[in-house]
Amino acid sequence: MKFEITFHPIWADFDPNNHMRHTAYNDYAAQVRMSYLDEQGYTMDKLLSLGLGPVLFREETRFMREVRQGEKLTVDLEMLGTSKDGRFWSMIHHLYKDGGKKAAEIIVEGAWIDIKERKITAPPQEITDHFMSLPKSENFQIIEKGNR
Repeated sequence: MKFEITFHPIWADFDPNNHMRHTAYNDYAAQVRMSYLDEQGYTMDKLLSLGLGPVLFREETRFMREVRQGEKLTVDLEMLGTSKDGRFWSMIHHLYKDGGKKAAEIIVEGAWIDIKERKITAPPQEITDHFMSLPKSENFQIIEKGNR
């Protein structure tokens, strides 16, 4: 099942040219990732109790169409890849403006970090299972040491 959220961007997301700020696109994508975790029962409080947090290594945005004030923005989430143990992951967001026209794509690569030890760690299996239940991109692959 596709995971997506529709937003009504706020005035502060726009520049004087009536274009949505480039960093606002990434903020909405991050909100979708965290909302997905929340819906799976992994709120920030729960993650902190597990001593676990998500960390990004790379975030790449490709802009296709401008988003203007008054337009809605729908952001989805798909898995691009994950390591077998779940510690590394890659996701893609597609951002659509009114009418279903793609405005941007955002690819993120990240991992889970033990927030006490400050080291990359494998999450509990149930988190990996939830990530694997997300829709997979047509380019999905298992992340191995040589391909991340």
